Amino acid sequence: MKIEFTNTIDQTGAVCVAVYAKNKTSSAADVMDTATDGMVRKAIASARFTGKAGQVLEVLAPSGVKADRVIIAGVGSQQDNMEQAWESFGAGVMQKLITSGVSAITFVVGALDGAHAARIVFGAMLAAYRFDQHRTTLSDDKKPSVTHIRIAGEQHASAKQQYAALHELAQGVYLARDLVSEPGNIVNPESFAARVQQLEVHGLEIEILNEKDMAKLGMHSLLSVGAGSNYGSKLAIMKWSGGKKGDAPVVLVGKGVTFDTGGISLKPSNGMWDMKGDMGGAAAVTGAMRALAGRKANANVIGIVGLVENMPDAAATRPGDIITSANGQTIEVQNTDAEGRLVLVDALWYGITSFKPCRIIDLATLTGAIIVSLGQENGGLFSNDDSLANDLSAAGAASGEPLWRLPLGSGYDKLIDTPNADMKNIGGAGAGSITAAQFLQRFVGDVPWAHLDIAGMAWKDKRADPRESVWATGFGVRLLERFISLSHED
Repeated sequence: MKIEFTNTIDQTGAVCVAVYAKNKTSSAADVMDTATDGMVRKAIASARFTGKAGQVLEVLAPSGVKADRVIIAGVGSQQDNMEQAWESFGAGVMQKLITSGVSAITFVVGALDGAHAARIVFGAMLAAYRFDQHRTTLSDDKKPSVTHIRIAGEQHASAKQQYAALHELAQGVYLARDLVSEPGNIVNPESFAARVQQLEVHGLEIEILNEKDMAKLGMHSLLSVGAGSNYGSKLAIMKWSGGKKGDAPVVLVGKGVTFDTGGISLKPSNGMWDMKGDMGGAAAVTGAMRALAGRKANANVIGIVGLVENMPDAAATRPGDIITSANGQTIEVQNTDAEGRLVLVDALWYGITSFKPCRIIDLATLTGAIIVSLGQENGGLFSNDDSLANDLSAAGAASGEPLWRLPLGSGYDKLIDTPNADMKNIGGAGAGSITAAQFLQRFVGDVPWAHLDIAGMAWKDKRADPRESVWATGFGVRLLERFISLSHED
């Protein structure tokens, strides 16, 4: 996609202007209205257009206007978080025009400040994402036509400068969406690790541990999950040292089950195809590290992703097996489909013992119970540290990837006790997301830790937000990047 920032509006393609709620026109819309003999206001009046967020009105350009089409789009009420409003504005227009035959969109923004103008482009880029890599018979009318986005405004130079970091963030979101969208025969633990290795070109230091390396470290909890797979399990470590030398890093840990059959505790066949996305946490961490390195973040951040495939096989872990984690605690595996927590505890151990972090955060598509609790509106947040939880909640609200904190407590912790080992990997029938988080908490000690259960957010069958793509959303990339920006950079 070509991105251009300019101060001229004499462009071909589609020209777009903004209208606020209650039909309060922007300065750019007023200029367009005057230039077209009142066409903008006439179109608004005839179409029941109110300027609310998400409304997009398309009209044929009148005589004398060089553009092929004029787009009038709503921004909604002027509110505290106008960043997201302008992102959704750009995304809504792109969603409307992506396959329309128009090759260029010019957003005419007048005196809009550069930061908000940059957000328009960012939103449009998020909406422009497509996963068409494996489609060979798409008709031309279903193929994307937009190849060029322009911002035309007084603050175009500032907008260009502001967009530079957002472009890197968009690339991180794209990477996460690609990883989640790819099927299990293409993205497996080995090929995922190879894609992580490619991020060295962005300045990340990459280390990949194989099964022998992890066995020497005693990481038998993680290794037990991939025991039935033909692919070797991996632990991929991404290091970004952009902060002060010697400062303790933030560690981000992602669950990377590249395909989850449930193992011996086999899942029902209906819908199992979606389990190619069970590495959404690892994808989010990888995309966030790509974004942070791309914009040269002023922070020390480590990304760790545990990469396994959970398959039934003669060598697979059985229900009732007892395994020993890297920190020495024993686990009775009562359900092999509660595998993500087995991956995470060894990855968390590695992050804590190897890097002595100031904070550690894990992300995982961990439980179906979180979807019962929160639907697909919020990611679940669990933490042993109020300050960390508050910082993550603030980053979620600012980025448009919201979180909702759920409780932890000794009563829930008792539900994972077993007489056969130090703990079992499932609780009872209720509070499944909480008992999963309690399980993880037993492995982090006093380190400020947060667990984000994103099972309801990593993929969606319908587009609820124009910034999201259908299916893989890339949830977590924007959240983590904003968290680092707000809490760990000067």
